[in-house]
Amino acid sequence: MAGAALLPRVALAQSDTRPSVTVAVQKISNTGVLEPLREQSSNASERWVASILETPIARNQRGKLERVPGIAASWKRISDRVVELELRPGVKLHNGDELTAEDMAFSFGAEHMFGAGLPADIPPIAKRHWPSLSSVDVVSKYVVRFVNATPDVTMEGRLSAGGSEIVSKRAWLEHGDWQANSRRPVGTGPYKLREFKPDNSLVLDAHDEYWGGRPPLKSVRFLEVPEASSRIAGLQSGEFDFACDIPPDQISQIEKNARLVVQGGLVLNHRILAFDKNHPPLSNPLVRQAMAHAIDGQAIVDALWAGRARVPAGLQWEFYGEMFVPGWTVPKYDPALAQDLLKQAGYKGDEIIYRARNDYYTAENATAQILVEMWKQAGLNVRLEIKENWGQVLDKAGPRGVRDWSNSAVFDDPVSSIVNQHGPNGAQQTNGEWTNAEMNELSRALESGQDMAQRRAVFARMLAICEREDPAYVVLHQNAVFTACKRATPWQAPPSFFMDFSPGAWRA
Repeated sequence: MAGAALLPRVALAQSDTRPSVTVAVQKISNTGVLEPLREQSSNASERWVASILETPIARNQRGKLERVPGIAASWKRISDRVVELELRPGVKLHNGDELTAEDMAFSFGAEHMFGAGLPADIPPIAKRHWPSLSSVDVVSKYVVRFVNATPDVTMEGRLSAGGSEIVSKRAWLEHGDWQANSRRPVGTGPYKLREFKPDNSLVLDAHDEYWGGRPPLKSVRFLEVPEASSRIAGLQSGEFDFACDIPPDQISQIEKNARLVVQGGLVLNHRILAFDKNHPPLSNPLVRQAMAHAIDGQAIVDALWAGRARVPAGLQWEFYGEMFVPGWTVPKYDPALAQDLLKQAGYKGDEIIYRARNDYYTAENATAQILVEMWKQAGLNVRLEIKENWGQVLDKAGPRGVRDWSNSAVFDDPVSSIVNQHGPNGAQQTNGEWTNAEMNELSRALESGQDMAQRRAVFARMLAICEREDPAYVVLHQNAVFTACKRATPWQAPPSFFMDFSPGAWRA
């Protein structure tokens, strides 16, 4: 035994054999921050945000995006205005603290969402997500109650949607003000922030104390590669492990390489055009109606999406369940009707400005060129302006007519889409592009209504206003998302924009 005491005591560190991956994306963040209340983009921030910050109620990324327990182990209705959550004990934040109801309440409080001292854009966005939230009450260490000022059947949906992510109270207060925290998120997700370089890269490391199990990857690097051809070339050369936003016309070419595969399909997001009815030619709703009837959405799907997208039933998804309005369609393609509407409007060929991004959306440039030609055939004089960022798209300094946009169903109710983006607190109205008094009253009725049949009738009327009578937007097609990777990669794309690398998503 004395000899054994002389043996060197060597700590044998086990090497971390988990893979690290590089994901080439079109854009990481449009706003240069990682805070979801400002960074609202489905096809950019949705790729990574849930890896860092989680909502109280989760969505099943390996199912149909239905609500499932997350950091909230369970929830129940106390009344038509109150939902109570019971948190999982032992959930660790990235700074090592245990998540408690205090963190939950802080995440929805004045310092993070609603306070007067926040950047001017944040409280209105918070109000968009939670228009009638009265308080978040700590009942005990693991129990918290969300109290609304008005009845709301969608509270559970809001608790699973972007804008309701949970942050560490202690980390937030230590970092300082909102701006300091906007690039330093500390949450509960399976990966934690190592480095963020705006317009360049985002690097995440495994959060090995994750409540859902040990993450399957050692690290994930998101790299901003704007050109689809460069993303594809980097995947083929082995520089990238994943290439996102693959144009449908490139899928067959990529899969000629037997080592590669393209995954994905339809997601709960529609590509739309948004009108600014302050633009003189568009002040008359008949001109906007004409623009809608001049669009052949199916031709766009066939030409640019190889039939992998679809023209949906307006701004809605079957995901809405009983709130889906059957029999509704987008305005029919009818060039003769478009020409007649222009004649009724007294349209004399005034120039209409159309602002688009430079392929920010898949096939955006090609779509824009097709649209301009379709409008020309109907007698509309539309000038396309390609912009480099959203600030330029929304800039009021020059004439704003129609612009590219998208709209998502972030939970299973039309409040999440038509009200969120086009209602009184929505981006289109706060941008000063469009408003309608009846639509605003209906938005409030939809938010507080309890009878689902009545709510569906309200929603049907909203669709009639926004898509027919006083068009706020035109739905082009439902989006599809395609991601390329090595065929041997043990990963399955979820039915969303999210690049899910949580335990269970990586099958190795």
